[in-house]
Amino acid sequence: MDLQMRGRRAIVCASSRGLGLACAEALLGEGVNVVINGRNDAVLQESADRLALSYPGKVNAVAGDITTPEGRAALLAACPDADILVNNNAGPDPAPFEKISDATWLAGIEANMLAPLFLVRALLPGMIERRYGRIVSITSAMVTTPRPRMTLSAGARAGLTAALKGLSLDVARYNVTINNILPERFDTDRQEFMAQQAMKRTGCTYEEARRQQTESIAAKRLGRPEELGALCAFLCSPLSGYMSGQNLHLDGGSYPALV
Repeated sequence: MDLQMRGRRAIVCASSRGLGLACAEALLGEGVNVVINGRNDAVLQESADRLALSYPGKVNAVAGDITTPEGRAALLAACPDADILVNNNAGPDPAPFEKISDATWLAGIEANMLAPLFLVRALLPGMIERRYGRIVSITSAMVTTPRPRMTLSAGARAGLTAALKGLSLDVARYNVTINNILPERFDTDRQEFMAQQAMKRTGCTYEEARRQQTESIAAKRLGRPEELGALCAFLCSPLSGYMSGQNLHLDGGSYPALV
């Protein structure tokens, strides 16, 4: 299926590995020219070299932390006229509410709410002028189904979700769409980290921690990154132009509510 995006320009945040990398791969496969980003320059460049050999779209690697003004400025300098923005960033570590410090709260809000909004603010005028923009934010299932120990993740990302919902109503008339993907457990480094955390907290084995992860999903398996990448690519395409302001659960059928 041709998603009709060849030659478009995209910024994909935190995309040297994991879900961000899967989104970059899906877009590059459609002929989109993609700026990828990560904090580890060596890992980022390794991913960029592989992508450049594998896909028709052009790839440009920009190292930096998007939580910082300098990191965002570097991304925007590399692609000031992006048609597509995929917001993504590492989530905060799980912790009991009473043990989350003021500094940790502020850092989590900066990383998972404010940094994405600042990138949207920078790119939105050009998208409106060109009458084409696709903004996709990878948030979390915690936005709609918060859990204990995930207060900071849920709070910061719910704030981002609310802000983008209001904005989506303003910009839909300009062919600028804003949607969010809410992933549950995917087979990435993040779930490896979460398994290690469960082992420390409960004393369970690694195998038991991983089994508990899959058992919590209705499909009884972890998601594959390329599944999320494919959804992201569709949301970035002209074919999704009548869909905006939506929160799309990608969770193996686990979301329990009707709406």
